[in-house]
Amino acid sequence: MPKIMHRAAAGFALATAAALALVPAAAAAAAPTTTEASSSRSATKPAPAASDDGSTITTADGRVFITDDQGRALQLRGYNAAKYVHDRLTPADIESMADQGFNFLRLVVQWQYFEPEQGEYDEAYFDYVDSVLDAADREGVHVMLDMHQDVYGPVFGASGAPEWATRTDGLPFVDDPANWFNNYFQPAVMRAFTHLYDDADLRAAQQQLWVRVADRFEGHDSLLGYDLFNEPFGEFYEDEDWVTASARIESTKISDMYDRLIESVRSVDDESWIFVEPTVLVGYGVPTQLRTFDDPKVGYAPHFYNTGVEEGGDWTGDDFVVNYEAAISAYPTANGMPMIVGEWGVPNSRTPGNAALVAAQVAAMERFASGWSIWYYCRSDGGGYCAMNAAGGAAPGNEPAFGPYARAIAGIPGSEHFDAATGDYTVSFTAGAGPTEIWVPATTYAQAPEVSITGGKAHYNAKKQTLRITAKPGSKVTLTLER
Repeated sequence: MPKIMHRAAAGFALATAAALALVPAAAAAAAPTTTEASSSRSATKPAPAASDDGSTITTADGRVFITDDQGRALQLRGYNAAKYVHDRLTPADIESMADQGFNFLRLVVQWQYFEPEQGEYDEAYFDYVDSVLDAADREGVHVMLDMHQDVYGPVFGASGAPEWATRTDGLPFVDDPANWFNNYFQPAVMRAFTHLYDDADLRAAQQQLWVRVADRFEGHDSLLGYDLFNEPFGEFYEDEDWVTASARIESTKISDMYDRLIESVRSVDDESWIFVEPTVLVGYGVPTQLRTFDDPKVGYAPHFYNTGVEEGGDWTGDDFVVNYEAAISAYPTANGMPMIVGEWGVPNSRTPGNAALVAAQVAAMERFASGWSIWYYCRSDGGGYCAMNAAGGAAPGNEPAFGPYARAIAGIPGSEHFDAATGDYTVSFTAGAGPTEIWVPATTYAQAPEVSITGGKAHYNAKKQTLRITAKPGSKVTLTLER
């Protein structure tokens, strides 16, 4: 495991503020249209209930939770990991995640490693992914396979699509060593995305990759599903502002790609979840313009980064979290989709503002998401995106992400909140059949916590760091833990 890991700064070399002033008009102009490949679902929030097939539970406020094999609502929390060749995971890493109470892994995988030469798949890389899933099977960790890319691929000094799948038409690329994200706006990079979306042979190659991946790994108990494409991007028209371009690309090129890839996965795997992502503009509080996908097991996996913090600043307590939370839920609620925040985190959680941002983000995700994975699984005492300190505990400021949480709720989830400063934790739900499981970490409660409960009975197991709640179905249960 590396000692320090930087996701890198992600500043925008555009007149973003001016573009965002056009958000309402641009979003309306680029609203998704119905196609043969998309279908409408009601935007009305349903009553709290399990889905017909039992694969999800929907709350009164429209949040959708994936269920486990006992029909309980899962809350998924864990890490992003294994982006780099030098930090690929071992079974010991998966065991360590489980020992920390995390039940989720967003495993970074890349096309360039699966298929380094066209039509020639690297079986050793497939075997590596198998080994991670084998370990997750044993440890009870749910895994999302993230087909990752940054700045399209290694041709541009980044990662993702292999060289043979990169077409630029000879357009220029000038690397910005001070800010990798600016490279997305280079003509050659944008054109590479256009060719991926438009060229029949590249479409076929990408679809065949997903057939191979899904066919190989679908038998693992730990496999939650597939994140089809990390942080998709595209080519802007001349004089097109960011908001308009993003809405257009999401509602056409990216949605079309997702339709193709969903069909490919479903040709070999009917059971696993499939996750789609918007462009990174969602981080500015701009709702996605992705279309609806005609598949009952498609989830939403946006990212939750603050650009100013990524550029090295300390969070000022601005409206970033409020704006994000206000914008993020409309799409998954309207389409009955579980939402798992695929990436979030800060480059230095030790500063006062960034520590406050971590707490604010965790509190917000308790309200709108059914899971998350923090960037990144590594250890360091020197900052960077490593979620852990050198000893393997929470990096200073990241404590809210390492606290208690309800891993599996038997019934309909209500509210939940953990205050890392005081150690107070509260969860409420309407009980169903079976036990509810709460992770109660010894790192938060060195002594047995004070337990208060109404509507049910609590059974604390210090050795397993868990608390089990049983209740009569239909009961309103509220649990509070205190140091």
